[in-house]
Amino acid sequence: MNGVVWYTARSAGIVAYLLLTSSVVLGLLLSTRAKLSWPRFAVQDVHRFLSQLTAIFIVIHGGALLLDQVVPFSLRQELVPFTSSYRPFAVALGIVSAAAWAIGAQLLFPDSTARLLATAAWVVFVAYAYVVIFVTDAFLAAIVNYLPSTLFLIVAFYGVYRAHPNRQLLAGLVGLVLTLVAAAVQQSHVALHPRFNHNALYHLLQGIALLLIFDAARFLTER
Repeated sequence: MNGVVWYTARSAGIVAYLLLTSSVVLGLLLSTRAKLSWPRFAVQDVHRFLSQLTAIFIVIHGGALLLDQVVPFSLRQELVPFTSSYRPFAVALGIVSAAAWAIGAQLLFPDSTARLLATAAWVVFVAYAYVVIFVTDAFLAAIVNYLPSTLFLIVAFYGVYRAHPNRQLLAGLVGLVLTLVAAAVQQSHVALHPRFNHNALYHLLQGIALLLIFDAARFLTER
């Protein structure tokens, strides 16, 4: 019985992932006004059908995981993001990386170019998610995916700040640089005190950085 549950959970998850990938690709093609060989209404119907089919297989996958005893998951772990111990960090960095590419493109380029770059970023995220889920969740793989997008977003903030100097954009730029400093502090095990180790210093610096980035993001959305 447990073997059947294990294979059901894994096979349904893989099918749901492939269906979701197809649905995302179709959705991006529709949103970017790409030229399609099929009529747009037909592609929209296929996109809607794939989304519904994805939801069905996600429910099957989630239900089987609740019954699985090999790698057990609780209902809370399934419904609340990042509460599971199964590779949450690597997936979270992938999402942040894709969003950073999209935001930086929106700041630097015209809408058509920004949409194209955002589409490419989410396609890369799908490939990255495949690596994390099926190949490895090594920290190096996450950094290789995450670092270029962060540097690109820093360049984007710097470009906007040079064109329109103000306190909020400077704060966002400083915050983005500070996130890299925080990561370097953690990896180098720099500590201020035995009771305030490198992890504590990392979270302090990241907290300050996120506050500065939030201030800049609020300014940009209100422009």
